[in-house]
Amino acid sequence: MRLFLFAAACAILPLHADGTGLTVARIYHPARGETFVEARTLTPQWRPDGTLLGERRDRSGFRTLERLGATPERLLEAERLRELLANAGAAPVDVRAALALPFTWNPARDAFLVRAGGALYLVDAAGAQARRLAEGDSPAFSPDGAWVAYLDGQDIHAVELATGRISRITTGGGPTRLNGRMDWVYQEEVFNERGNWRAFWWSPDSRRIAFLSLDETNVPVFTLADDRTQPQTLQRLAYPKAGDPVPGVRLGVADLEGRIHWTEDPYPGREVFVARVGWDPRGRLVAHWTGRDQTWLECRRYEGPGPGRVLVREHHPRGWVEHLPLPHFLDDGRFLWLSSRTGNSHLYLYDGKAGVPLTSGPWDVKRLLGVDARTGQVHFEGTRRNPVGMDAFRVPLSGGAPELLTPAPGTHSLTWDPAFRRAVDRWSDIDTPSRDLLLAPGAPPKVLEASVATPAWTAEAKGKVVFQQVRTRDGFPMEAMLVLPVGFDPARKYPVFQYVYGGPNAPQVRNAWNRSMPWFQFLAQQGIAVWVCDNRSAAAKGNAAHRVKGNLGALELEDQLDGLAWLRSQGWADMDRVALDGYSYGGFLTAYALTHSAAWKLGVIGAPVTDWRLYDCYYTERYMGLPRDNAQGYDASSCIKAAAALKGKVMLIHGTLDTNVHLQNSVQFLDALQKAGHDAPVTLLPGSDHSPRAPQHVYAMYEATWRFLKANL
Repeated sequence: MRLFLFAAACAILPLHADGTGLTVARIYHPARGETFVEARTLTPQWRPDGTLLGERRDRSGFRTLERLGATPERLLEAERLRELLANAGAAPVDVRAALALPFTWNPARDAFLVRAGGALYLVDAAGAQARRLAEGDSPAFSPDGAWVAYLDGQDIHAVELATGRISRITTGGGPTRLNGRMDWVYQEEVFNERGNWRAFWWSPDSRRIAFLSLDETNVPVFTLADDRTQPQTLQRLAYPKAGDPVPGVRLGVADLEGRIHWTEDPYPGREVFVARVGWDPRGRLVAHWTGRDQTWLECRRYEGPGPGRVLVREHHPRGWVEHLPLPHFLDDGRFLWLSSRTGNSHLYLYDGKAGVPLTSGPWDVKRLLGVDARTGQVHFEGTRRNPVGMDAFRVPLSGGAPELLTPAPGTHSLTWDPAFRRAVDRWSDIDTPSRDLLLAPGAPPKVLEASVATPAWTAEAKGKVVFQQVRTRDGFPMEAMLVLPVGFDPARKYPVFQYVYGGPNAPQVRNAWNRSMPWFQFLAQQGIAVWVCDNRSAAAKGNAAHRVKGNLGALELEDQLDGLAWLRSQGWADMDRVALDGYSYGGFLTAYALTHSAAWKLGVIGAPVTDWRLYDCYYTERYMGLPRDNAQGYDASSCIKAAAALKGKVMLIHGTLDTNVHLQNSVQFLDALQKAGHDAPVTLLPGSDHSPRAPQHVYAMYEATWRFLKANL
């Protein structure tokens, strides 16, 4: 049955009066939820000889191994892998958990590591044997494949595979001294590698290990309480909030006998971070250093005693320096560098003196894929064709126009073989779930594996998805996406559900398959339009985000109001019934919008930062500076201080064990709301960290959101 809206204030009616159609339970229920997309189970990867391997998850979620070619060949079944690990001493319950995780491969791709029950096991890819190496975590093979370095406690160890001999590389690690291990802020923010705690890097000759040593002595400890148990389980982590003391850092190089050389601190007495570490092809240590305010970054190379030589310095005094990859060194000593110094992110070729631009224009290079030494072609991904897509290109080292390598519109992510002759292209668009394609010269793309929409999904009525570019009041082009209600009639009025993230350089409008599409289409079946608009700071278009420096929230809100003005001009949107929903930074922006504007009737606020003094130093100070230097900006962006000005109805959602945005944020905001006489229902996700993944948490979040919308929108 089609949706009928008798008046602007009428109730939301379901598309199907007979009870069919999408429901929150059909999409998300932990026991009764249906599968709408059969997801990819294959993870392809290249061997050095150019053959292609694939890790595949079987129906039990376990990893199997196969060789991909004209005729795929299964190399190692999950059952055989379980048998090998059990024979090596691993407990069955530990094996089940271990086989659900990706393997750690050696350079030759003929053996890999599995961590089960706290121990590391070396497995032959042909399935001949597995053996226990040592107790530890965060392993890394040496480039020659002869050693495995790993962490045992807060120190680095290494095991020689041929003999089983274990060498202790560092000593002195403990609760406040981390050798080779990242703390929370380093893994989450500085290196931006959530879940990867390893802070050591092998040299190309496999004889040395560079590592960070972090001193947590002065870093405040935050405590989270798990109330699901009696007695409570307490989790304590070093977490420097804005303005707090940060970890002290030293950069060292150790040999395999544990002899350590410490590099000279180039900034004695200053609070700094080491943001990247690696080696050049000649075995010289390279590291990125950045100041606490992140307005500058220096890439230093160490060729002997001293603080190292500065290869490149980036400086954005009115903004910040983004996370930059290490230089890509060529065999002749030149290197490639990614920089946004001209306003957009582009590649520069350095010959030791100056950087020559290889790319330019009002678009951005997003990732350097590598250099084909045979042809002198530089391969990269970027937004040259479309700001909401991602394509692969190549450009000669000698300069010239980039050549498009991925003709199909959408979002591409390429992994080239070592010779740059074939590539695996992970591709999707807004209508097509992701698939892995094998690209080879002179041959059509071959589908290695594809996520497939199920009959349950294809049978559903769906609203039309439209990409739209919207200009702000000063002319900036914002990217937006609409999911129109099923049976859309422009002569009618429709309520609007707006999803927002809005954080710096984190666009949500992409021509790629969106895992939220079943939720969006459920809303479309209920006669609700879905609106997603990337404000300029979220757009990841060069340095456009720098305008928010020192005052998060204000410019984002202005841009979002300009987006709503465009929506209003279309005539069919009921602007008295617009709901705003956001999580994490989107939770902050939703709370900020509902306390600083009357444009939204409802706000669904998930895991919000409600005062930037409560969030971690590295992320916050990049955009806000230190609280002592910008007290006015912190006050102006505080949703807690603005709680009394709440305009619409809001609800809160938060995980009780969120190590990223602490529940403290929602509690303090709720406290301020209640003191001002405002009511706000709360949905807690017991035991959930920042990103709800457990099926019961995901269902609870969406079911609570839908109940709130249905009752109030």
